[in-house]
Amino acid sequence: MELAVEKRGRNPVGAGEGMASELDLDLSAAMDALTAPGGPLETTTLHRFGRDLPVLKGAPPHLPALFDHYCAQHADLVYLVDGDLRLTFAQVHALAREAAIGLVARHGVQVSDRVGIAARNSANWIIAYMAVLMAGGCATLLNGWWTAEEMAGAIALSECTLILADPPRAARIGGLEHSASVVVFEHGDPRLGLAPLMDAGTAELPPLGPDDLASILFTSGSTGQCKGAVSDHRGVVHGAMSYAAQTLMTYTYLANRGEAPTVQPCALVAVPLFHVTGEVVLLLQSFILGRKLVLMEKWDATEAIRLIAAEHVTYFVGVPLMSFEIARHPDRDRYDLSSCVTFAAGGAPRPVEHVHVIRDALPHAYPILGYGLTETNGVGCGNFNQNYMDKPGSTGPASRPLVEVAILDDEGAHLPQGEVGEVAIRSIANFTGYWRNAQATAAAVTSDGFFRTGDLGYLDRDGYLFIVDRKKDIIIRGGENIAASEVEAALYSHPGVAEASIFGLPDERLGEVPVAVFVARPGVVLTAEDLREFLGTRLAPYKIPVRFWEETAKLPRLGTEKVDKRALRARYAAQWTQT
Repeated sequence: MELAVEKRGRNPVGAGEGMASELDLDLSAAMDALTAPGGPLETTTLHRFGRDLPVLKGAPPHLPALFDHYCAQHADLVYLVDGDLRLTFAQVHALAREAAIGLVARHGVQVSDRVGIAARNSANWIIAYMAVLMAGGCATLLNGWWTAEEMAGAIALSECTLILADPPRAARIGGLEHSASVVVFEHGDPRLGLAPLMDAGTAELPPLGPDDLASILFTSGSTGQCKGAVSDHRGVVHGAMSYAAQTLMTYTYLANRGEAPTVQPCALVAVPLFHVTGEVVLLLQSFILGRKLVLMEKWDATEAIRLIAAEHVTYFVGVPLMSFEIARHPDRDRYDLSSCVTFAAGGAPRPVEHVHVIRDALPHAYPILGYGLTETNGVGCGNFNQNYMDKPGSTGPASRPLVEVAILDDEGAHLPQGEVGEVAIRSIANFTGYWRNAQATAAAVTSDGFFRTGDLGYLDRDGYLFIVDRKKDIIIRGGENIAASEVEAALYSHPGVAEASIFGLPDERLGEVPVAVFVARPGVVLTAEDLREFLGTRLAPYKIPVRFWEETAKLPRLGTEKVDKRALRARYAAQWTQT
């Protein structure tokens, strides 16, 4: 029973605004006990972002210290299951240390060097990630679905000195100009696959502090410009610890009821590790919990339910379509899924009706929902179990004991309960800024340290957050952020396109998908196939619109002469529901 979030969740205003259940009081009492003086979640304060913010007294100072402590604590427990490969926490730690020594001794990695990782999910991705951090590097997580040009752009932006890539991604970026050296590693047996990184020497790894660079994750802004969200070790550690705090809170609640879990927790990894959900919610939190991770190479609902039954998975997180596909799978009843008591969602809107479908199909389990962003290291709000059933339109209250949520107007003033404004999040886990982009950082972070999410919402009388819209022109397709302006720019580069507009429309599986409306230049005949083929050479496949509509008149405009996307969306939404 763990909180799960990924970049953004959105639900309709007014959906499920009933009073929170008594579970709120029980969970609050459990957190009060955990955060009391001498408790495992006792807090102190640290002056940051111009304010004294709560921090956990017992948090490790940096990620290598987190690895050292918890891998020793859970040494003999199985940590990673990747096909036929099974590795304990101790084995993973030893392999990562050997690879870290190799990164320093063989590849010259120094503290704060940006080291990119470009690969699919695997045990070796995780070991390489740990090794980069133990060597003092800044883990720069490249989107494995990007085109070669998109990947090269992120490498240049973050000034990577070294890239660790599996063969498909290495081939993708090999012919492009960039300043980084590329080391190719394979999946499978770590001793073989990670041999180019390994060094059995005894060299000392560099000392690190909480303010050293830990990670860069990439996010699409409304301008379409790729931005690198930078976090230090303190922020990423507290992101993981914040999730562990929510889990410990629910375990304490269950223990008070005599229902504490007695088996090793186990999570299915069906989301990419280069996303904040994969990195923080699944990977890093699992060190703290002693949780087994079962890796999937790619999403397949049939394989997911087989693995849940075979490995006794207790926790599942993914974009909403994944839980929905499990709940609706025709072979679901052929497998024993009773071990999996939590089906979490984040990263895309979960339709309210999905909540009841999942609960009805899997009555032994609860769906839960969270809200957070790359820039907050995933932390924000969480809506648990019966509370989620009572308020399925909400992403829950701010996660204690670290997170504050505010609703701001355009000038940054705090709005009262019930009023709609921009959602803002402040915690010690927030990123430190966008890499080499002070202007974007200043626009996103208030003077008192709140990150402006670009989402519009309000807080109800119980402190539950409801997301009602987005300020930024971002489409979230199955957890992937798509900047509409980037797709529009690519479409406008077609010589036959006179006008174009890209926006999202709802999709039962993916939350929403991009669609296009265009006007062709006089005398030019364009088909959807023409445009799809044209965009296929310029954009990652998930960014390409699933539907193209042609207009013969000028697109509707606002007083600012910008295309009126609200009018277009309303016009085509009716047609969309009929297709």
